[in-house]
Amino acid sequence: MARVKRGVVSKRKHNKLLSRTKGYRATKSKLVKVAKEASLHADAYAFHGRKLRKRDIRALWITRIGEAAKKEGTSYGKLINGFKKSKIELDRKILADIILNDPETFQKIVKNVKA
Repeated sequence: MARVKRGVVSKRKHNKLLSRTKGYRATKSKLVKVAKEASLHADAYAFHGRKLRKRDIRALWITRIGEAAKKEGTSYGKLINGFKKSKIELDRKILADIILNDPETFQKIVKNVKA
């Protein structure tokens, strides 16, 4: 079997890893073994964070809708229930966007739902 010299390949891998962990504290940005572990943890946190972001954004929409509903003299739950009964299919994302960009339309929608 031929001898394989892999100094160049491993150096390239190490440099790539160390450039990924550039801003990390202490040896996490200097030593390859520690940097690899830190990078794996960071990837896991990033993955989980992408899932949490969806949850957080939905909570923000619900908060915005709830506050706008209070201004119109109803509660969030009653408003959503009214939407279901009136067979108005607006999801929370669109509703929150309407509240921000076109409050008059939201007021008309709420009057429609109340009636």
